[in-house]
Amino acid sequence: MLNINNIEVVYMNVIQVLRGVSLTVAEGQIVALLGANGGGKTTTLKAISGMLKTEEGEVTDGSIEFEGQRIDRMGPEDIAVLGISQAMEGRRVLEHLSVEENLLVGAYRRKNRREIKIDMDMVFDYFQPLKRLRRRMSGYLSGGEQQMLVIGRALMARPKLMLLDEPSLGLAPLLVREIYEIIQQINADQKMAILLVEQNVRAALGIAD
Repeated sequence: MLNINNIEVVYMNVIQVLRGVSLTVAEGQIVALLGANGGGKTTTLKAISGMLKTEEGEVTDGSIEFEGQRIDRMGPEDIAVLGISQAMEGRRVLEHLSVEENLLVGAYRRKNRREIKIDMDMVFDYFQPLKRLRRRMSGYLSGGEQQMLVIGRALMARPKLMLLDEPSLGLAPLLVREIYEIIQQINADQKMAILLVEQNVRAALGIAD
């Protein structure tokens, strides 16, 4: 499904961040990309999702292919249409919007209101604390609730491949376990491929193929 072939990434035409990175994610797989802070994990995800282009970065060598189509020269909006959705590091919710409005942002390209409603109910089934908080401004959620929300927002795009950037960051061990169990359940139920970036080796390898 996803093939990264020996890529190099450079920022501002000067700073080389990645060199010779290759990996593959097959359909339905959970693949973990592990490493310390500053090792280039987030940059790898941004190279896949096209977000590098918003930060003066580019893939200068190698290639990235998704379902046989080269995507490293495409913009993030076109990559999203192909079925790749990213939950960013640091629980980046839209703080001035409610939980429900954040989820609707994830479905902004979709037109079928009935299907959007079905998928929102699905998100609330996976992340049940969000259901009772659906009208609350997301800036007032706890860290764990915000992490649930950013994953739920990525799900609302109905992706084929979901990119998760350090979902355990800053969370208590019990919350980490709960969120990872839900990620594993989403993978099993939806047959969705997941590329998971983590420093928490134990948590990531507990669910990764």
